[in-house]
Amino acid sequence: MTARFGKALLALLLPFVLASCVLTPGKFVSTLRIDADRHFAFTYVGEVIAIDLGSEFTKGMKDAGETDKGADPAASDENEPGMQKIALQKRGKPGGAKATPAPKDSSDKKNRAIAAALSKEVGYRKVTYLGDGKFSIDYAISGTLDRAFLWPYNLDAEIVFPFVVLEVRANNTVRIKAPAFAKENDATKNIAGLGGSGPPKQASQLDGTFTLDTDAEIVSQNNEDGAVTTGARKTVTWKATPTSKDAPSAVLRFR
Repeated sequence: MTARFGKALLALLLPFVLASCVLTPGKFVSTLRIDADRHFAFTYVGEVIAIDLGSEFTKGMKDAGETDKGADPAASDENEPGMQKIALQKRGKPGGAKATPAPKDSSDKKNRAIAAALSKEVGYRKVTYLGDGKFSIDYAISGTLDRAFLWPYNLDAEIVFPFVVLEVRANNTVRIKAPAFAKENDATKNIAGLGGSGPPKQASQLDGTFTLDTDAEIVSQNNEDGAVTTGARKTVTWKATPTSKDAPSAVLRFR
């Protein structure tokens, strides 16, 4: 029963996963300044790595299918969800007489399109595709926290898993969470894991720092080293590595 439910869930998720672009941080330096009057400024300078999660997901399902058949001789293709089989066929077989593009060429073409889409968005001072799924990014934006903020998020590039989320609450506070800067909430791990393949190797390239600078009241934060006070301002710096278990998190209260 559990296995059937799992396969059904995979079939439902697969079209979404194949269509989405999943980015993960590489080497980077990121800063977030939040003032008590709600002004904020966010920067990210460094590497961003695109992961073909659809390929990882599909590979995991193929491996899982082979394992299931090895354990149960009665299992057959007709037990697989129809959407799953169709998705695998579309990725694995050429259409008609057309030649199938090499996986690397196809990925590079998609990644160049992602770079072009990001370059059109406010805040991107530089977007360079370096090859092999890696981008060089220089991003900076500022404004007023009268609504939520998340980055990166781009519909044209189909980027839907943000690195940093600022959630403005009704009680005059803002909740900060950077799920991509730790393995705790790594989207690549969670979704690829559903396919049985585990996190892609690119997810292990995380290497950076995320610094919060504020003069607002720090209600809570999860860095065991605490905040460093300089005059009226406080800073909290998190180190992001593949072994970082807890994603940077804090709650601030505005004036």
